[in-house]
Amino acid sequence: MNPQAKLIFSTSLFLGTTITISSNHWMMAWTGLEINTLAILPLISKSHHPRAIEASTKYFLTQATASTLLLFSSMTNAWFTGQWDITQLTHPLSCMLLTTAVSMKLGLVPFHFWFPEVLQGSSLMTSLLLATMMKFPPTILLFMTSQSLNPTLLSLMAIASAALGGWMGLNQTQIRKILAFSSISHLGWMTIILIYSPKLTLITFYLYSLTTAAIFFTLTSTNTLKLSTLMTAWSKIPTLTATLMLTLLSLAGLPPLTGFLPKWLIIQELTKQELTTTATILALLSLLGLFFYLRLAYCATITISPNSSNHMKQWQTSKTINTFTSALTMLSITLLPLTPTILTIP
Repeated sequence: MNPQAKLIFSTSLFLGTTITISSNHWMMAWTGLEINTLAILPLISKSHHPRAIEASTKYFLTQATASTLLLFSSMTNAWFTGQWDITQLTHPLSCMLLTTAVSMKLGLVPFHFWFPEVLQGSSLMTSLLLATMMKFPPTILLFMTSQSLNPTLLSLMAIASAALGGWMGLNQTQIRKILAFSSISHLGWMTIILIYSPKLTLITFYLYSLTTAAIFFTLTSTNTLKLSTLMTAWSKIPTLTATLMLTLLSLAGLPPLTGFLPKWLIIQELTKQELTTTATILALLSLLGLFFYLRLAYCATITISPNSSNHMKQWQTSKTINTFTSALTMLSITLLPLTPTILTIP
């Protein structure tokens, strides 16, 4: 892709995100979402592969439908209440339409079908944008309207997302699809706590984005797209692959690592809200995700070393590791001691 074109699309992405998260008017928020959608489409289809074209088409149709529903929701609320303010969403029909639209943009169950296919047809860096940055504006819209949303509907969608994300990731061999279902599962954790502690939803999203970015940058360094390739990555960059195992376990939410922090706080908050059954169900469903994270970690580091070097690619590589990747990896596994500081934030 032309560097000037890539600069324009990247700038448009940041501009659209900034417009949406900083606006109080529904029309401005919708404008930012549309700028984001139009900016990411060329990045998805830049390889001109049929899978990339298919992914960009699916993404465009899904996002256009979701944007239409969001605009219809805001217009309905303005018709009945005379308010275009995002925080003044009070009409029940508008709240239902908004929940549907944002769930479609995020990829929550039952509107998740497009997300794994789009990630599979995109490059690793574009998949990172789709899994993190493109989910930030819809998450902010949910954050700003959290007091108006239906708790029962959100809880059902959250539990279904955590269940399906863990279940569908079990039999995947493509790493991008595994990370897509991982994203769906984590969205379930973010959604379940949205009504009771919106601040905790943002903390979970930030830590999820940090850990996912570390994984994607590591996969880019080793040029790994599927499990069979991941099995030989340790011999190219052994130190980075060893830390990749820790990062994957952090994303799974094992206790000594950063990923345990949001799940611990969410379960604690649900217990305070007397939703012990919901917290127990989510904790049990996280075991499904833990299985395929352990499988990824096993393939990355605990496989048997090769006895011959008749592979098409060299076992050792002279590619240098980006300092940014190393910093992200360390942050994604060492931030658990910050929990007392986070709990004191008002």
